[in-house]
Amino acid sequence: MATELEIMMHAKAYLDKLANGINPLTDEALPESDIVNQVRISRCLFFVSDILRQVIEKGGLKKAPKEAKVPFELSAEQLSRFHLFEQPIFISAITERINSLIENENMRRLSHRSVTTFLEREGFLVQYSDSQGKTKREPTDRGIGLGISTEERTGLRGDYKVVLYDKNAQQFILDHMNQIAEINQMTKKQQSYSNPVQTETTDPETGEIIRE
Repeated sequence: MATELEIMMHAKAYLDKLANGINPLTDEALPESDIVNQVRISRCLFFVSDILRQVIEKGGLKKAPKEAKVPFELSAEQLSRFHLFEQPIFISAITERINSLIENENMRRLSHRSVTTFLEREGFLVQYSDSQGKTKREPTDRGIGLGISTEERTGLRGDYKVVLYDKNAQQFILDHMNQIAEINQMTKKQQSYSNPVQTETTDPETGEIIRE
C-alpha cells in the first residue's frame, strides 16, 4: 500500500504534467484548445503543485496535537443547578446530570467510576463476588444509612441486582465533589488502590466490575 508521501508525489507529478499541457495518463501533448492550456488554469496547477512540494519536503501532513483536556471542576454555583432526582437512580444518571453542567467543551468529564471509587474508599460501598464469580459493588451498612440501596431486577440475562442512590446520597456526592474530582484526574491504575496492577471498568447499573 502506498504511503501518504508517495501518493502526494504521484499527485504532484500529475499536476506538473497537466500544468505543462501534457496528458499524465498517456504522456501526449494536449490540444491547445484544452482547458488546462489556459493561462489562469495552468498557473493554478503550478501553484497547487508547489504547495504539494512544500508539504512533501516537510515530510507530509502534520496532524495538530490534541489539546490537553482541562481537569474536571465545577463551581458551587454550577453544582447548585443540579436538580436532585426524587426517586433512587443509577450512578450513571447522576454523573450524566453533573456532566451536563460543564460549560467548557474541552473539560474532562466526570466518570461514574470516580464516584464509586470515592464511596468505596469512604466505606459506603464494598466489593464482593456474586454466585457467578463476578466482582461487583454493594452498599455497606454505612452506605445503606446514607441512602444507597440495592434492588433485584429481571432482564434478558436473568435476575440481577442494581445499586441505586436516593436524594440524600446524591446530595452527599455533590457535597464531596472536590474529592471526587481529584480521583477523576487519576488514571484507572491509580484509582484501583486495592489492586494497582489491574484496571477495571464498571457496569453503571449492575455494579459489575470488569477487570482488564
